[in-house]
Amino acid sequence: LMIYCNNQFVLIILQIREGCKQFMIENVTLKEIMNKLLEQINLGLNHKTRAKSSVKCFNTYVQDLPTGRERGKFLALDLGGTNFRILLIKLDGRHYEMQSKIYAVPASIMTGPGVDLFDHIASCLDNFTKEHKVSNETLPLGFTFSFPVKQEGLKKGVLISWTKGFSCEGVVGQDVVEMLKVACERKMKSRISIVALLNDTTGTLMSCAWKNHNCKIGLILGTGTNACYMEKIDNIEEFDGDHTKPYVLINTEWGAFGDHGELEFITTSYDKEIDQKSVNPGKQRHEKMISGMYLGELVRLLVLKFAQDRLLFDGKTSELLKTRDNFRTEYVSNIE
Repeated sequence: LMIYCNNQFVLIILQIREGCKQFMIENVTLKEIMNKLLEQINLGLNHKTRAKSSVKCFNTYVQDLPTGRERGKFLALDLGGTNFRILLIKLDGRHYEMQSKIYAVPASIMTGPGVDLFDHIASCLDNFTKEHKVSNETLPLGFTFSFPVKQEGLKKGVLISWTKGFSCEGVVGQDVVEMLKVACERKMKSRISIVALLNDTTGTLMSCAWKNHNCKIGLILGTGTNACYMEKIDNIEEFDGDHTKPYVLINTEWGAFGDHGELEFITTSYDKEIDQKSVNPGKQRHEKMISGMYLGELVRLLVLKFAQDRLLFDGKTSELLKTRDNFRTEYVSNIE
């Protein structure tokens, strides 16, 4: 009986490992993915072929990195998920002071009218400046907006599409800086000057480059995923910017990599189910495979399949396990 039980246990382990193999990518496949990504980046850098690319490579209009000698008092607003953060930063060369507060974005606002979203942000900004006694000062604000945006200037950007569970009406195709500015005028008594629109990857690169001048890539792997990097302007067809400077920071928007079918050869049935039941089917395929918003659901689907195949929990399941989005990504880390 002992030998039989041991053999059954080994057989179950082998079957579970076999079921997980589809998520284990070998080096030869990684190189194929790398080549496909590079091909999409090169298409995205040329405005004539950008429409064919799933990796749009948008110009951020940022052509200088921090020197470490910056001084002053600044506000920062970081919106990119179910929470957003407001910061008050005082820079004095290599020394800095930072105060911040995190605010929630209720589900009703994430999927409601866009005006409500920006009004909510402006109200929180108003409260924050009053709490920190800077409401009577005109402070420059950097707006980190971590969604696909086509920038048309350092402080002008049009939303291409919502991601990460957002679907606010009336924002796609609009200048998000202008929408925030109008909301601030409507909801705030404080004086705010929005001086820059940036993606969270750009913000990551800029903050790290302030500490280390060798930093040339910013990468986010959180609720969503994206990357930016410093590119030679000579590699950009019809570059729209300052030609006296040799580099510009490119926002790849690589979360959409695979939207044209490039990743179909590694897409599992679980990936397809997550995509089909998302708020944006067919979009952000790369992001849905690796980012924090979706990994918990991916694990839930896999565990449910193993349980239904009697490989886990003696074949027993529960309504909680059967409920979509009930297994959070943080549980994966906690279990590990």
